[in-house]
Amino acid sequence: MKPGRVLLLVLGSLVALMGFALLAAGVVLGLALATQRDDAGYFTTSDERFRTDGYALTSDKIDLGDPGPDGLWADRDLLTVRLRAESAVPGDIFVGIGPESDVEAYLVGVPHDEIADVDFHPFLADYRSENGDGSAIPGRPAEQSLWVAQASGDATQTITWDLKPGRWAIVVMNADGSRGVSADLELGGRIDLLTPIALGLGAAGTFLLVIGTAMIIGGVVIGTGGNGAPAEVEPGSPAVEVSTRAHPLSIEGDLDVNLSRWRWMIKWFLAIPHFILLGFLWVAFVVLTVVAFFAIIVTGRYPRAIFDFNVGVLRWSWRVGYYAVNPLGTDDYPPFTLDPAAYPAVLDITYPEELSRGLVLIKSWLLALPHLLIVGILTATWSSAGDDRGGGIPLNSGLLGLLVLIAAVILLITGRYPRGLYNLIMGINRWIFRVIVYVALMTDRYPPFRLDQGDREPTAPTGSHRQSGES
Repeated sequence: MKPGRVLLLVLGSLVALMGFALLAAGVVLGLALATQRDDAGYFTTSDERFRTDGYALTSDKIDLGDPGPDGLWADRDLLTVRLRAESAVPGDIFVGIGPESDVEAYLVGVPHDEIADVDFHPFLADYRSENGDGSAIPGRPAEQSLWVAQASGDATQTITWDLKPGRWAIVVMNADGSRGVSADLELGGRIDLLTPIALGLGAAGTFLLVIGTAMIIGGVVIGTGGNGAPAEVEPGSPAVEVSTRAHPLSIEGDLDVNLSRWRWMIKWFLAIPHFILLGFLWVAFVVLTVVAFFAIIVTGRYPRAIFDFNVGVLRWSWRVGYYAVNPLGTDDYPPFTLDPAAYPAVLDITYPEELSRGLVLIKSWLLALPHLLIVGILTATWSSAGDDRGGGIPLNSGLLGLLVLIAAVILLITGRYPRGLYNLIMGINRWIFRVIVYVALMTDRYPPFRLDQGDREPTAPTGSHRQSGES
């Protein structure tokens, strides 16, 4: 594969994915602005009842930091808060916001409760008692000069306040300062910049999505010679003849007979450069699979350039896994290439000339569900029974990881890799890759419920090196 084509496909996929994420964020934020705000533009909590036997209810201290350089934070009304309070007992209610230090000075020695935590689904409020042994009686709150926002009266009282830097506290009391406060409270917030933010996210996401799509199309065109036809096979390149009854995936491995007893302990570390590159390649794999999904619906064909790239990602992943993760079957360092190479781990997929437009809608999730459950059981992380705090022993990568670990320990002790265990691990890997190929829409052939290679009989390509040892 030409380096320019690979670069366009990978970078285009990353840019398109970033664009999609920004566009989705803009759409979600826009929907929230359209449906979740009240008529005044506030996002609000539910109206819930708070109570105390003391003289006041106070919020946990609100630390909004320092003004910052040149007072930029102080000069901008970034967020407006609104608090509504209605007394649940006869009498007037008071609600106010003031500096934390002044509120503490006002309530020093006064028994009151601080709202420590609130959960709205379902509603549950935790209180922290303050000055429970105190005997001080506060003065009428409305007569104090410490408030930056306040309201009092016998009906629903509302205060609004533009957030400013500093340390603040919200206080709810009976207007006469008497003991025993019970009030229904609703807190809301409004950010006027959310609308331009949503529009900006949508515009930026659309722009990046268009750029990424153009790069992907460029990579596909380069791979097809610009006319939409499959690229011609160069002389000497691998070719595989396949029976019409065969499964299109062939995955093989040649177990080294002289494996190092201990090198498997560090192979994962040596393979870190591969893992980093594969992270980017798999992002491109997922994005390009989505592109292929729409291409199949429209044309009934999997774009050849994208197919070749995705096969290359699977091929590269299989080599690295074979070397560093499972089944640890070779000490030969894997090559940095998407193309076929002389290596003990081989993966080939036959290109489908035509794919079903109907199956593409359901095979990745509905039809593949039984296989996905089995693969999940084989690879999911399990843990042994532990205490209530989760003290079990984790078994990473499930049954497959456990089998590889057992094989590695036997190799360390005896210097030999158990052939039967190797065949079982290879069979599980073969099953997993068949499911990946099916879910990635690269074939309509349903994966068989079996561990062996199946009825495919590949013919070794002329001019290429292929390890065919027992697998």
